[in-house]
Parts: sequence; structure tokens; C-alpha cells
Amino acid sequence: RFRYILVDEYQDTNVAQYLWLRLLGQSRGNVCCVGDDDQSIYGWRGAEVDNILRFEKDFPGAKVIRLERNYRSTAHILGAASGLIAANRGRLGKTLWTEAEGGAKVRVRGVWDGEAESRLVAEEIERAHRGERDEAPLAYRDMAILVRASFQMRAFEERFVLMSIPYTVVGGPRFFERAEIRDAHAYLRLVQSPDDDLAFERIVNTPRRGIGEASVQKLFQIARASGVSALAAAREAALTDELPARTRTALANFLRDLDRWTALSRDTHHARLTETILEESGYTDALRADRTPTAQTRLENLKELVQSMDAFDTLQAYLEHVSLVMDMDRGPQADAVQIMTLHSAKGLEFPLVFLPGWEEGVFPSQRSLDETGEKGLEEERRLAYVGLTRARKSARISFAANRLVYGRWTSQLPSRFVDELPEAHVEAVSETGYFSGGPGMQAAASRWDETPAFGSGYDSPGWRRAQDRGRPAAPVNRKAVIEGEGKLLAVSDPQSSAYSRGDRVFHQKFGYGRVLAAEGSKLTVAFDKAGEKKVLDSFVAKA
Repeated sequence: RFRYILVDEYQDTNVAQYLWLRLLGQSRGNVCCVGDDDQSIYGWRGAEVDNILRFEKDFPGAKVIRLERNYRSTAHILGAASGLIAANRGRLGKTLWTEAEGGAKVRVRGVWDGEAESRLVAEEIERAHRGERDEAPLAYRDMAILVRASFQMRAFEERFVLMSIPYTVVGGPRFFERAEIRDAHAYLRLVQSPDDDLAFERIVNTPRRGIGEASVQKLFQIARASGVSALAAAREAALTDELPARTRTALANFLRDLDRWTALSRDTHHARLTETILEESGYTDALRADRTPTAQTRLENLKELVQSMDAFDTLQAYLEHVSLVMDMDRGPQADAVQIMTLHSAKGLEFPLVFLPGWEEGVFPSQRSLDETGEKGLEEERRLAYVGLTRARKSARISFAANRLVYGRWTSQLPSRFVDELPEAHVEAVSETGYFSGGPGMQAAASRWDETPAFGSGYDSPGWRRAQDRGRPAAPVNRKAVIEGEGKLLAVSDPQSSAYSRGDRVFHQKFGYGRVLAAEGSKLTVAFDKAGEKKVLDSFVAKA
């Protein structure tokens, strides 16, 4: 019955859809497929990019029409995106072009930590909104922040609340409105205030511990009749026969745990207390056992929650902060900065796009690399390509040298995608003081070395730089590197350092430490609180 078949977004078809198409179209061969292999980003839900890559083989004689003119982005944005995606070998290949010549280069900024990154983005949004730097003012809705994972949103949301910048989260709730975050807060509120009936109702059977809805309603009936809180009613019901025996046992265990956490809260930091509650309550175990696609994301959100609590002196101060954030106007904003994941951004476009968190393990996602290896890496790179090409006039990438994880600073390597951006289309500045060639970078280089050559036509600037990582670097002018003349990571000058092994030094971010090794102006320092770091001697002072 179907003489002609048209398939849109063919790069996102799965195996079953591919087989149906072969069966339906093989007799007449009148099949037209539209798609972009470089935008296949849904492998985690069954999409097979190979479907579009082998189309010509499946339908011999097919005519391929490359739609290479781009009507959205400037030449620099397209140049950066094209150079990046060239590192993928699983692609048909195309050369994008535009009549919108010129425009700003893609800005890449290396900052010290996540807080500095959110501050940088917020300040640039304010400048763009005011129309500074001789540019026309941008409405807030013309700016977007595209993150790899939802847990990254929290820092930007808090910064925007602080600076009164209107924002909206696209494709999902705000960070503090997510179910897992509300659950964690309910546990903390009940520890802080035993009379909080809403908190009690939310977590008395979360995760499931055998206290059903009927039993919870019974507890509230007892509470109303006695004029006490639901928690007090639960203590009373646990000692009587008003509830089934199995429910009473589960309730008694919950109350015992709650009493232990309350006692623990008196002399334990609230971030550590939250970790303990989430583990001992079985909440994190329930998420680990959950096989739904969102379970891992919810675990990451809880990790981000614990990390964010370190900025507050007391549990009460933290809960008051959360209350303030939640009380902000949550209605639809006519003019608001858009915050969303890269997957949610497909098909959209904005004059100004921010792409934060370009660090190894974050983007590309470590989970994706662990689960699907090279195939996962190529899909992550396609996701980076999609993010860059959402920008019409300006794209700004950032990465942090350090992240605060469970109260401890951890060093982060810039994403390999940063190094794959063609220098001709990038304006790069690093404020970190890190130098390239450390063990982490050597490990990254070894991964590249294990990758087979892609053929004579494969020779992107990023690939050449990756191959050169293991070779001695030519002397580089430090001033040029730090001020952003094309390079990203500060490299040592050839002269000797004024520091030697055993010297005591002070670093503005990491505090006091002792020099373990000095090679030229490169120092390896064991900091008292931040652990071992590699920094340039110009970023420390003798203590």
C-alpha cells in the first residue's frame, strides 16, 4: 500500500524500526530518509547510528544529498563544531558552511572551581543583558546554559537566585524541586523539627519499609485525636496493637533510626549526617537497585546535594537557605535564562549558549565511557557537536580545575573535547595555573595511542595535538598562554624555579603545602588539606 516512504530523524531509529523499514521499502525502493549522523545522541534509548551510516549499502543506487549550508550559526561556531566532530570515525562526513561570516570565536575559559564557573557565567549573562562590550542587549530568554547532567544545574540556580537573574529549567523540575532532593530534605527537617508532619508523611515509608498508606492515615487519625504530632502518634502506636504486628515492627525500626540520626546531628557535620541518613535508611541502596534510566541521575543529584551543604555552617542555616530558594517565584517566566541538558536542547537555538563542565568524567561522561567504550565516546562527541551548534552568535565553554566532592577538593582534567577544538576558531584563557603533561594527561594520551589510525583523510588539529602529547613540548611563552593566545593549559618556561624540594609554600586556593618536586617552573606540591597538586611556581608564594 505504501508506494513512497519518508523517514525523518533517521539517525535516531532503533533496530526494530530499521527492520520494519527494510521490509516495507525493499520491493519498490522508494525510500527517502532525512537525518544527520553527527546528531545521533540517543543510543542510551536504543537509537542506532549505524542505520544511517549503511543506508547506501542497504538501498543500492541511493542518491545522497548533503545539506551543508547552515542558516543558524556563525563561521567560527561551525568551524569549531566541525573540527571537533572530525575526531569521530563513525560518520558520513560533511563540510558545513554559512554566509554569516565573522562573528565571535568560541570562548573557552578554565576556572578554579565550580563556584567560580557559576559566578563567571552569571556575570557574563548580566553583561550580555546590559549590552556591554559594544554589543546589543540580549533578553534573558535568548541565553541558554546546556549541561551534560542535571546535577550541574544546582550551582547555577543558586547563583541566579543570589543575583536575581530570572531562569527556568527546561524539560524537568528545578534542582531543589526534584523528588530525591525533597526526600532528603524531609529527612533533615524531621531530624531538625520532630513536629514537621509533612516531612514525616513524605519519608515514613520512603524507601518502602512496610508502612502502607492505610497505616499512615491511621497514624494521622491518632495524632488529630490526641492533639499531637504525627511522629508522637507513631511512638504511641508502636507500643499498642492499633496497627498490624509487621507494621509496628517496621515503624519501631524507623523510629529507632530517627532517634540515632537526631543524636548524631548534635556533633556531626550536616553534610556527613545527610550521607549517613541516605545510606542507613536504604534510600541510596534502593536507587542503586533501580533499573530505570533516571536512577543514576538521581544518585548524582544526591551527591551534588551533599556537596552543596558544605557551604553552610549549620543544618538550620542550610534549611533556611533551601526555604528561601523554594519560595522564589516559580511561575512561568516570560523572559528567563534557559537551563537544560544537552539532550533536551536538540532542535533548539539561542543567540548565546554556555557550555559548562567540559571536564573528563563529566563530559565525556565516565559512565558512558565505562559502559560502551569507543562507541560511547563518539556519541558524547556528537552531543558536544549538538551543544555547540545550538549557538547562533556566541558559544562559551568552561571547565573547572577542581571540584568539591564530599568536602574534599579533587583535581579535574579538561575534557579531551577542549583539546580537539581547532585553534583558529577558539579564544582560550586558563586561570588555573595547571600545566599539561601530568599523569592524567599522559593517561589520556595513552588512550589515544591505543586507537587505530582512521585513514589517510583523518588529520584534525585535535588529533595531531593528542598524538603530540607524549613528545617533549616546545618552549611556550607563559604570558601568551595565560592571556589566551590559542592555548588552554599553562606550560612551564624553560628557566629554573626559585623553589626546591622541601620548601614550604602557600597557594591562594589550596592553602599551605610542601614542595615534593620541582622541574623548571613546574611544582608538585603536597597541600595540607587539598592533597597533591601540580601547579606553576608563579601561583604560589614561600610560606
